[in-house]
Amino acid sequence: MAVQSIPVIKMVGITKHFGKVIANDDVTFELFPGEIHGLLGENGAGKTTLMNILYGLHQPDQGDIFVHGQSASIKSPHDAIQIGIGMVHQHFMQVPTQKVVDNVILGLKSAGKMLLNRDAARKRLMDISENYSLKVDPDAYVWQLSIGDRQRVEIIKALYRDIRVLILDEPTSVLTPKEIEELFHTVRKLVESGLSVIFITHHLEEALSITDQITVLRNGKVVGTIPTGSTDKRECASMMVGREVLFRLKREDGGGYEKHEVLRVENLSAVNDRDTPALRGISFNVFSGEIVGIAGVDGNGQSELVQILTGLRSISGGRFWVEGKEMTRASPKTILQHGVGHIPENPDDGLIAEFNLVDNVMLNMHDVPPYSQRGLLDKNKMVEKARELIQAYDVRTPNEKVKARTLSGGNKQKLIVAREISRNPRLLIAAHPTRGVDIGAEEYIRNLLLQKRHEGMAILLISTKLDEILSLSDRILVMERGRFMGEMSREMANIEKIGLLMAGSEA
Repeated sequence: MAVQSIPVIKMVGITKHFGKVIANDDVTFELFPGEIHGLLGENGAGKTTLMNILYGLHQPDQGDIFVHGQSASIKSPHDAIQIGIGMVHQHFMQVPTQKVVDNVILGLKSAGKMLLNRDAARKRLMDISENYSLKVDPDAYVWQLSIGDRQRVEIIKALYRDIRVLILDEPTSVLTPKEIEELFHTVRKLVESGLSVIFITHHLEEALSITDQITVLRNGKVVGTIPTGSTDKRECASMMVGREVLFRLKREDGGGYEKHEVLRVENLSAVNDRDTPALRGISFNVFSGEIVGIAGVDGNGQSELVQILTGLRSISGGRFWVEGKEMTRASPKTILQHGVGHIPENPDDGLIAEFNLVDNVMLNMHDVPPYSQRGLLDKNKMVEKARELIQAYDVRTPNEKVKARTLSGGNKQKLIVAREISRNPRLLIAAHPTRGVDIGAEEYIRNLLLQKRHEGMAILLISTKLDEILSLSDRILVMERGRFMGEMSREMANIEKIGLLMAGSEA
């Protein structure tokens, strides 16, 4: 790290209100040349708001911004890009129906020509892709891509605009372990080429492994800025949440009930959105009081499996049963009514953005007592339930009346987890249940899943976090290219063995 006396970015006394909520409270932040600076904090701590101000998406109520020592007025993302600041958002800014190359050049001028030179754009895109190990197909449609591929498109889009400061907002929340390793390699190459990087995260291990300095925010205020080499996981966690974090799970065995098969899947096959095989005749089951974890690199059929089991995708072969009743071609509502809960892999798929939090909590319960009596909604009961879940799951929000789109990604996830678990389903399909949440919420959700397992709930866990799979699962299935490469008990599993199976090795 080549730290110089004049910072690339200096934000002084930044304060930002949203109504009565203070998102940033007199924040001062500095980024130096050749530095990877981690911005660490819980969901709702003010990290993204601060960087949205730097990127011109929000205007501060108070405070000043300096770029290379010069005062800067950043009124829009266009202004930010013009002075060399780019941002990759946690929620991607893309047009799914357009190709990758068109998304990358969207909004750019065509050098005075009436028609875009896509060949030149494609060549430059591929050069960036190769230089920074960002593999992506320029002619693929964005809607066809995995979440990891879509993120790479966003990084390429920023680099295509010749930025010198790159803001990465929770960049690892959608990546597999291998993709995270590749991203870190890319980030280091970016810094070697002269860029400075701001790395927004709530993942302690990642912040400690990739950054040079860490600034911790809590409740909109700076708790402190520390060199990464002089701190550790426990200190950072304590700074983030204001208390000691134990980093342990409460695992209990046996709940005093007779175990039985809740989910049975036989020879299931399906195609993906590109009409190529996604599932290749897989079979498995899940019992009550058991967590079955499915590990694998994202994009190997996990999404299609979840969609089939929740009635969101048709199959090309095979059958499945829940509590002995065949659900192979049942509608999502029928599956839901039969006691299946669903935490989707993308929080935005589990909420209606323009609905308030009360209505989102009631999405699966609005037509049942006590919230509905003789066809009439009991608004007071609905509000009471929403407030109860918001408090219990620490959803950071001014109140239950705000729209879901105003929540951070992690708080959206907490709201969905709260809603689905509160229904006490017989089978919970949990796809990346801790994706995007902070360390305190992650600890809470994982312990909650173990508690529900102890109480007899059957849980199908899909996750790319190997530590999550290993710590929560009773049995582990490894998926690769739509088939299961192996099955093992929790006691017999280890990261090396799972990693080999994820890579397609049967050894």
